[in-house]
This record gives sequence, C-alpha cells and structure tokens, in this order.
Amino acid sequence: MRRQCRIWWPKQLSSSESSSYSFLFGWFVSCASTSLDIIVAFACDEVSLSRCQCSLKQEILRDTNGSMSVFLQDKSMFSLLGQCAAYPSRNDQLLRVDMVNDNQSKSSNDGAVSQLNRKVRSREKNNGCECGCNKLDGLLEKHRLAAVRSSQWIHMVYDSHEIHGRNIHWIPKLHHMHWNGKILSQCDVHVIFYEAPRYGSHHFSMSFWNSSKRVKALLKKPKWVYELHQKQPLNDLEAVVLAMNSATASKMVFEKHVGSKGSFAKFSIICMFIALVWQLLAVSVASLSTMFYIFLQFLHSLLKFASETWINMASARVFNFAFINFQIRCGQILYWPIFLQDKDLRSQSCVEHAEKAALHRHSMWSSLAVDVLLGNLIGLALLFHAEAVCSHILNFANDMTNELLRSGCVWLMGVPAGFKLNTELAGVLGMISLNAIQIWSTLWFFVDYLFIYLVKGIAVLGILFGMTIPAAFVRDMIVLVTLHVSTLHWMISVLYSQQIQALAALWRLFRGRKWNPLRQRLDSYDYTVKQHIVGSLLFTPLLLLLPTTSVFYIFFTMMNSSISLICMLIEVTVSVIHATPYINIVLWLMRRRRFPSGIWFEIVTCHSNSILFPEVSCLDKISLPKNSQLKESISGNVLISVLHSNFWSIGQIVLPHYRKVFSGVSRSYFAKSAYGVLTGKRMAYTLGTKLPSTMPWMFIPCKEYWCLCRNSILACMPECDCYRCR
Repeated sequence: MRRQCRIWWPKQLSSSESSSYSFLFGWFVSCASTSLDIIVAFACDEVSLSRCQCSLKQEILRDTNGSMSVFLQDKSMFSLLGQCAAYPSRNDQLLRVDMVNDNQSKSSNDGAVSQLNRKVRSREKNNGCECGCNKLDGLLEKHRLAAVRSSQWIHMVYDSHEIHGRNIHWIPKLHHMHWNGKILSQCDVHVIFYEAPRYGSHHFSMSFWNSSKRVKALLKKPKWVYELHQKQPLNDLEAVVLAMNSATASKMVFEKHVGSKGSFAKFSIICMFIALVWQLLAVSVASLSTMFYIFLQFLHSLLKFASETWINMASARVFNFAFINFQIRCGQILYWPIFLQDKDLRSQSCVEHAEKAALHRHSMWSSLAVDVLLGNLIGLALLFHAEAVCSHILNFANDMTNELLRSGCVWLMGVPAGFKLNTELAGVLGMISLNAIQIWSTLWFFVDYLFIYLVKGIAVLGILFGMTIPAAFVRDMIVLVTLHVSTLHWMISVLYSQQIQALAALWRLFRGRKWNPLRQRLDSYDYTVKQHIVGSLLFTPLLLLLPTTSVFYIFFTMMNSSISLICMLIEVTVSVIHATPYINIVLWLMRRRRFPSGIWFEIVTCHSNSILFPEVSCLDKISLPKNSQLKESISGNVLISVLHSNFWSIGQIVLPHYRKVFSGVSRSYFAKSAYGVLTGKRMAYTLGTKLPSTMPWMFIPCKEYWCLCRNSILACMPECDCYRCR
C-alpha cells in the first residue's frame, strides 16, 4: 500500500519571506503504519537557536512538551520535525500552484530545469548528506542525527521567489523524509494550510453543537459495524486538532527559553495608559463590591437572628420565589471574584480549552452585570414614575374587583347565558364569594396608603440587585394579593371534584362495576336493591346541581388560571434571564470564529490520477495544472488544501441553555393540567423551570475580599499587542 503523509502547515509561515534555512517544530502523529500526520507548529531560524545555551533536546523540548495537555502528550511528543530550505532560483524542481487561478500556469524550459537540478544535487552532495539534508553546526547536527536515527525527520523545500494568492508567498514541498528507517521521497503528500489558532481570535474543534445527543442503540448491531471497529484508523483528527490548537502555546514557551524578544518601545505608552485605566477600574469595582459585601453580611446576620420567629418563617413561605432568587443573587455577588480568578494553567496550553474555561469564568459576572443593568433601567423608570404607576395599579385592582369579580358573581346568581340554575345553591355560592371579596377589599383599603412605598421599594431593589429580584417579588405579591380568588377557587374546586367523583361512583353502581384500588381496575360487583335505590336517590339531585356548581367552577377556574399563567410567565422570564449566555452572545457578535463546529477542507489543487486521501470527498472542486513539466517534477500524489471551520449559529449557542432551563418541565405538563382542570384539581402557580444553584454563604474579612476583587479584575487585564506572540 502506498504511504500517505499529511503535512499541516501554518499559513503564516508561507505568508512572508523566510530565511534560507528554517527549523520546523511540532508533532508527529501516526495511527497506521502507512499514514503519518506532521503538524508544524512554528519555524525557527539558526540564528535564534544559536543563542540558546542549554541542550535543545533535553531542556527546551522537554519543557515545551510538559506544558502541553496530557492527552496530547500521550498521543505524541513535541519535537524538532526537520528543516525547510529554499532553492536559490524560482525554476528549481518545486511544486508551483497558482492558488488564485489554477488554469493559468507558467511555462519553463526543460533543458534549463534539468541542468539546474543537476547543480542542486551536486551542491547537496558536497555540502550536505547523501539523502539531501544539509549538514548543520554544533548541537543542531547532533539533534538532527538523533532524529534521523529515531526515524523522525523531514526535509522541506520551497521557492522563495514565487508569490501566490491568498497571502501565500510560497508553498512547501516534501523533498524527502526519514520514516521507519527508510528515506522516502515517493509518497502521497497532502499539504493542508491552516491558520494558527490564537486565544481570542479563533480555534478548531471537532465537536458539534448537538453532539451530546445519544441515539438509542439497536439490540443487535450489523456485522459490518464490528468489522469497521476492528479496522485501524488512518488518522487521528482529534490529536491533530489538539496539536494545532496548542501550536501558539508551544511557540510562546519555546521563545521564552530561546530568548526571542519583541519590540516593546512602540506600544509602551499605550500599554501604560491601559494598565493605569485598568488599575482604576479594579479599585472602583473592588470598592463597590466590598460595600455590597458589608451590606449583605449585615443583612445575613439580621436574618439569622430573626430566623426562629414565626414572622420570618411565614414570610419565607409566602415570598419563597423571591427568597430563592435573593439567595442566588447574594451568592453571585459574593463568589464572582473567585470564579473570575479561577484559572487552570494546564488548560491554557490549548486554545480550545482556554476558550471554554474563559467562557465559564466570565459567565457569572456577565449575567450579574446584565441583570443589574436591566434592573437599573426599569428601576429608575419606576422610581421616577412611582405615583403614576401606583395610581394605574390601584385603578386596575378596583376595576378587577368591582367590574369582574363582583359583577361576575351577581351574574352567576341569576340566569348566566340563559342557563337555568338552582336558585338556592347559586345564592349560597354567590353570597359566600361576595362576602370573601368584600372582606379582602376592606383589607386592601388599608394597604392603599402604603402601596406607594412598596412600589418605590421594588424600584430600589431593581437598582441594587438587578431585575430578577423585583420580578420574583412581584410574582409572590401577585399570589398574595389574589389570595381571595385562589381561596374561592379552592372551595369551589373541592365541591366540584367531590360531586364529579360521587357521580362517577354512582354511574359505576348502575353498571354493576366497582373500582378495585389494589389492582387499579374496574371489577364486576353485584349490588343489592337497597344500594340501587339509595344510589338513584343520590344520583338525581347531584346531577341536577352539577350545572350550577360547574358554572361557578368554570368562572373561578378562568380567573385562577389567568393568575397562574401570569405567575408562570414571570417565572420563565426570571429563569431565562439567569440562563442566557450573555458573554457567548456578545463574543459571537464580535468574533464568530471563536465558536467553531467541525472542520472541512477546501481543495485548492491536486496532481494525482486518483485521490487516495480518506478525508477528501469533494472531487468536483479539484483543478489540475495543465503544465506537463510541472507534473513531471512531482513525485507521487500531491494535494493542496486549506483548512476551514464551520461555526455555530446564535440559536445553537442559546438553545442548550434554554433546554436546560425547561428540562424539569414535563412534556405532558399542559395535558395533565388540562385534565386536572376538568376533574376539579387546582392548577399550580409554578411551571418548574430550573434556576441556578444556590451557593453556601461565605464570610472572609473585608480587606481580603477587597484584595480578592481587585486581583480578579487585574487578572483579566487585556494584553497589549507588544506582549502578544507574533
């Protein structure tokens, strides 16, 4: 079987002029005896390596490999891959591909090419080795010989005078390679250009947004499935992608040892200004957070002192939803500097892991900041228009009480919609309802004077703690102020459900059936004549009184269901505010490339009679050069492609978080609720959406908390361009 070699080449190495000799660093990844992946991380010239005083193999490479992820260390070791040399002329034997227009190729003279090739072979034989590798000086030659003996060395060539499209000046060609003790120059080569991932810019990922979904496995798998698992894979794309994502980190660690320094003078003033502004921001945010911390500690001590009183326990049950959200918000305020400062040094070696860790680290404070921003917008508007809002709410409450509840009960006591009801039962139910409404209206009259302060308190809560706290408090207040409606609905629903159950039992009596609670089924049963007579006497009045009870039950069910839907809407809004990944959305809008979802290859050109690479499937995109001399100069099948990524959509980013919120809601919730309404059961005020988990209370000295907040902000200081790896 013909051997295959995939060379993953950084695009920036070919986007600028290079020195005559460059040493390539990266990883060898091999899953099969006939397939090899060579991931080139970066290149370094001989001048930079000559400044290094320590042993290249034992010190720099070992430390660089040790800083990589454990999975990558198990798959491959960071090493010196080989060298890349430039031919002195653009007419040497070299792969020339016009990446802009593949149909236009340059013509060359056959005699000139042959003569020049003989000169090149003569130069390599005199100045280098018989295989074509150039002889190096000092420790580099020792490491080259050691790599050759261990069958890990490649020799690349390129034409420094050629200029191609897509910001690529030259394309590397595999001159030969040492593989398993053999010198190979005839093999299928796939050169893949990739843009080196950088933190905050982009990275590659093999995972898809819905990859967590699992398909139910069949009871018996086909035979070809087991045969497919027994075959040896041709390549390990997971290890290759991990190596590409670690290329920038390996370059940074390597340059620290080599001593490569960038230019700092150009951006020194800008960096000093950014550092000063960030210091002021850190001090101000830390001071504000410490003030909240002191206030929360005082409030926690006060509530802990009064936790055993019946007033505190009753208020905790009445305002349960607001109390849970208040615990969540207190935990976010207390723990955000700890989450922001939590850094895993091992994850920084891979850009993908660093991006995921950063998103997790910044999710809490971004959710807190957006919630507080919404709370300030709504709270300030509510605070400035408190009197108008209070007037509208009171008028709405009076209209609902007088125009809807009282008028509805009086209407039901008469002939509603032409239905002839039982006058006595309708009068009793109507008078009970009117008395309950009147008692509650009298109590509400004394609250009218305090309602303006309640509205202002809700506005202040929104300004200080965000939108979710006042929203949860409003939801609990709606449940409290409509207690008379829920009480009347409970009373009517008990009467209606008992009546329905009695009619169902009597109907089973007439059919000669009896419910067996042990076996949960209907069994045949022989009733006596007296039982049938008593059942008939009870069945008739219950059936005739059912329309009256049903009318009152339907009326109060509609009222209570409307209140329940409003409470559910507020609950869903609060849960969505907590669960929305704001930092993900902002980063997606600014730089979509930070959310990759799978990779694909754009084939640029190919010189082959048949494509032998398993990852290539788009044959219709291949364009072959027409220059016959170019084809003769290529040994083996050569494929040139560019690596690209698919990206998540905004829906694919947000939907998993929202799906987690509604994971506790049963799919048959509304069907069960509708069945419960028909059978006389009460509809719950909560939908069962999930909220963030509450965290235990934390207490540390105020000075330490201030330092923790300041250090957390300083740890997120953006890096200037002068500090970045170029």
